Amino acid sequence: MLPSIIALGLVVVFAVLITNARTSDPSLSRQRKRAATILIFMIVVQTVHFLEELRTGFHTAFGPVFGQPEMPLPVFVAFNVLCIVIFIAAVPGLISGSKFAFAAAWFLSIAGVLNGVAHPMLALATGGYFPGLFTSTLVFIVGLLLILRLKQASSPFSR
Repeated sequence: MLPSIIALGLVVVFAVLITNARTSDPSLSRQRKRAATILIFMIVVQTVHFLEELRTGFHTAFGPVFGQPEMPLPVFVAFNVLCIVIFIAAVPGLISGSKFAFAAAWFLSIAGVLNGVAHPMLALATGGYFPGLFTSTLVFIVGLLLILRLKQASSPFSR
C-alpha cells in the first residue's frame, strides 16, 4: 500500500497547488459546465477502470511489484468507492466554481494520466497483462481531455 499512498499523496498535493494557483470567475461558467460534462464522463471511465482492476486482482498484484504486501480487498474497494462518491459530489461544485470541486477534478485528471502511463509500464515490468491495463488507455485520454477543460474553466491568478 505504501507505493499507492506516496503516489496518491503527491497527486493530492499537486492538485491542491494547481487549484490554489488558479481562479474561475463568473465569466467562465460555460467552460465550467463543459468541464463538468467531461468530469462526469471521466467518473464513468474511472468506475469501469476500477471494475476491471477489481475483477482482475489489482489489489493482489500491485504491492508485490514493489516488494510490498497485497492490499486488503476491503481497503481497495472502500478507497475506490469513496473516491467515486467524492468525484460525483464534485460535479455540481465544479459548475459553481468550488475550489474543493476543482481540486477533486484536478486530482482525478492527473491520476488518470498517471494511470494511463503506469499500467502499460507495469505490464512491461511483469512481462504480461497487468490488472487494469485494458481500460488505462481510455482513462489516460479522458484524463488529458479533463485537464484541457479544467484549464479552460480557470485562469492563473495574476500577481
